[in-house]
Amino acid sequence: MDRYELRRLDYSLTEDHKDLQTAYRQFFKTHSPIDTVRAAEATGFDKSLWERLCAMGATTMAVPESAGGDGATMVDLTLVAEEIGRSLAPVPWIDHVCAARLLATLGALTDEIMSGNQVVGLDAAVEDRPGVRLIPTGSIADHVIVRDGDDVVLLTFSSAPAKVDNIGRLPMAWVDPAAADSRTVLASGADALAKYGRALDEWRLLTAAALVGLVEETMTIAAEFAKSRYTLGVPISTLQGISHPLANMVITVEGGRNLSRRAAWFLDNEPEARPELAPSAFVFMAEEASKAATMAVHIQGGLGVSSEAAATAYLVRARGWPLAGGDPGASAKRIAHILADRETA
Repeated sequence: MDRYELRRLDYSLTEDHKDLQTAYRQFFKTHSPIDTVRAAEATGFDKSLWERLCAMGATTMAVPESAGGDGATMVDLTLVAEEIGRSLAPVPWIDHVCAARLLATLGALTDEIMSGNQVVGLDAAVEDRPGVRLIPTGSIADHVIVRDGDDVVLLTFSSAPAKVDNIGRLPMAWVDPAAADSRTVLASGADALAKYGRALDEWRLLTAAALVGLVEETMTIAAEFAKSRYTLGVPISTLQGISHPLANMVITVEGGRNLSRRAAWFLDNEPEARPELAPSAFVFMAEEASKAATMAVHIQGGLGVSSEAAATAYLVRARGWPLAGGDPGASAKRIAHILADRETA
């Protein structure tokens, strides 16, 4: 039997996986309550939380052992991303680790970046965008990796561009490659662009995993509210108009989680076999997270739409985080091209 045959269908977690997820869940529960999230909305970044997270090894774990890191698998990274989404943690972990892993493959990773002392961002759009582009971590990144034609380029700024207000409360900024203090071509050609494309797949996969955690938490918020609210002497959770949408949220969480872990396993072990899985997880969660978070707000009625309600904080991020990489429709088109090419072949 092929040693991978069973694992292609079984995405259950090992005890080590469970311990890893529990550790990060407790970390974010302790250090990233909703008050911390709200306090960081002006900048989209909590420096103290980032330093604590880096000290825990969350950035070095993502780097391959060959580059001096801890060699975590993509499945490991989806577990951390899920907890970031659950807590809405205002840290650029997904962008940073995807960019750091790319730098490692290009032989350009520094200790300062690997440790998180310097933040590196990534142009996460599927399509190449010449000129000025909107970068998810542009206002806080020390370095930004972009594509420029056939080149993969590292940009460095002495002063970060101004943050752009956005629905996801991210530290976004317009970045002009021509205005960078230094511009280093890391690699060129088809192989370089393929490695950049792998980084984008990882970004979409980890964003999908973060949205899974986000939906599960907003579902919990809505379910707890529904169990404590009564109408005609019964909890509103017993009504089909409430219980059925909550059941749909469970399906979204389990479906998105299984798809993300499957995509992560294939990226680690058979990246050429199922290249559509990572963008598929992203497209699925980009659509379903917004629906689930909207329903959670509806379940809470007038309380849910108030600006101080936790459900509202989850809703704006459910809608905003997927847009950090441009239109999710571009990822859907890429999936269609992959499948069409496979059928043609």
